[in-house]
Amino acid sequence: MSAANFKNCRNIMITGASRGLGLQMVESLATSGNSPAKIIAAARNPSGAQQLQKLAEKYSNIHIITLDVISQESIERAAQEVDVLLQEEGLNCLINNAGINVVANFETVTAEKMLENFHVNSVAPLMITKAVLPLLRRAARQGGPGMGIHRAAVINMTSLLGSVELNWGDRANNFKWYPYRTSKSALNMVSRCMAVDLVEDGILCMMLHPGWVRTDMGGPEAPLSAEDSISSVLAVIGGLTEKDHGSFLHYTGEPLPW
Repeated sequence: MSAANFKNCRNIMITGASRGLGLQMVESLATSGNSPAKIIAAARNPSGAQQLQKLAEKYSNIHIITLDVISQESIERAAQEVDVLLQEEGLNCLINNAGINVVANFETVTAEKMLENFHVNSVAPLMITKAVLPLLRRAARQGGPGMGIHRAAVINMTSLLGSVELNWGDRANNFKWYPYRTSKSALNMVSRCMAVDLVEDGILCMMLHPGWVRTDMGGPEAPLSAEDSISSVLAVIGGLTEKDHGSFLHYTGEPLPW
């Protein structure tokens, strides 16, 4: 069972939960026999997220909140709402999943395209984590020894396309995406910086590549289904320990080069 280790995770918050991988995470966790007591599904426009709304009607542990990741006001409002929902428990697991791909090569890239992708993919996860940090700390103080989702964890969904080392040869020629690639490289550095700062609190922080998945972003030619990707992703997240703090992992659990 992909979500088996989530029996030790009382609650989880997932951004970008209205479609794609975020929606699949919510569904996979809700239908698991080890579902967290509270699944907080954050979406920019919940009223338009019909599939997410249907899941929430069926599973009472899904709580939908509004979150526009590029609005600081929205981030702070969402953090307050999560605080009310979780109270003294704190937040066990934050999955920063929301992301966009602004496709632009060397000829078509502009400063505006770079900054748009950077704001959503690199800056927003940092601002969201900062906003819910008191809740993560609260949970970490209650969770016992070690590191992992039984205490508190921040999982930043990244991409192997953010690997500087792997951006060479065919992989470089096939995906000349300046905004997306650089935003994911920046997210990796943000994550590593946060890992340094959060270690004393016992909050695990790492980066996870979900694979190339058949979603609106990944496209129809991608080899992985959302179900297969998230099954592996949740298995990896559920098994994370202090040895994985600050790591950059493939959805198979293997380390990726920076």
